[in-house]
Amino acid sequence: MKYVEFINQTIRKKILEPEKILLYGQNIAAGSCLSGLTRGLEVKAGRIINTPNCENTLCGIGFGAMMNGVSAIFFMKQLDFLLLGIDQLVNTYNIVRRKAPTASFTIFPVIVDSGYEGPQSSLNNLGDFCSMARIPGYTINTQVEATEIIEHHLISPGFRILGVSQRLFKTEIMDLAPVAMNAGRSLFQYSSGADVTIICHNFSLPYGLEFQKRLLEKGVHPSLFSVNGAMPISWDEVITDVSKTKKVIVIDDSKSMNPSWQGMLNILYVRCRLSKCVLVQRSFSGYYCRPQHDQLEIDYERVIGDLKF
Repeated sequence: MKYVEFINQTIRKKILEPEKILLYGQNIAAGSCLSGLTRGLEVKAGRIINTPNCENTLCGIGFGAMMNGVSAIFFMKQLDFLLLGIDQLVNTYNIVRRKAPTASFTIFPVIVDSGYEGPQSSLNNLGDFCSMARIPGYTINTQVEATEIIEHHLISPGFRILGVSQRLFKTEIMDLAPVAMNAGRSLFQYSSGADVTIICHNFSLPYGLEFQKRLLEKGVHPSLFSVNGAMPISWDEVITDVSKTKKVIVIDDSKSMNPSWQGMLNILYVRCRLSKCVLVQRSFSGYYCRPQHDQLEIDYERVIGDLKF
């Protein structure tokens, strides 16, 4: 099943649970339905509303509904447009967070990470939004991540942002069985090995799987983690693993200049006596908004060679 189809199916099942719910966003029940993300939405009792582009107001509506006992989901066709709701995300949320809501507000944007699509699609890192007001945020790569994150966070009391990758929309969704996940569903571990730890951030898990395949072919046994939480999280599981392997490959396909893995590496160097780290990320040389390839350009053999097995 395609990535977008599986996530749509999982959302449709979950939104039938609450007695009262409000779903809204531009074109969510008409036309493309956000490239299929919101196709066929139905609720038991509530409203589904196609809205105009007025993001600051729409963020405020979600907070208002939540504080009045109605769960709300604001589906967005592009993460960048959430910049227009910054006042609500920071100032309103800093008031709302001091209360104990019984309902939920979830913003569910499509993160445009499929190469260059204009100046308004240059931001593909959910963590940059979440860091402004310590907003909980989660990205989705695989079937189990979609199931677990949507089940535990889509309509649970409080506010958060859940992001999906436009680049992955038409690809087959990855069906991987995790060996472990943390309680908050912000970290999934897909394999355990003694030689090197691969840590994937944002939507970079496909690259981590390719590294895993090539390492296994060379008789090197890696551990593989997917970091789904956009905010700094507990790194206990990673610390335990790196204490054993002493080597890491960190992969990040976002455009952020303030990624959470920087703090993670500081902890790993201090706590685990890390001996070797190779970082795989986008090149920030040249003009920021020039056209970019959809995929990261990775010399897998060079990276593996740098680890000196």
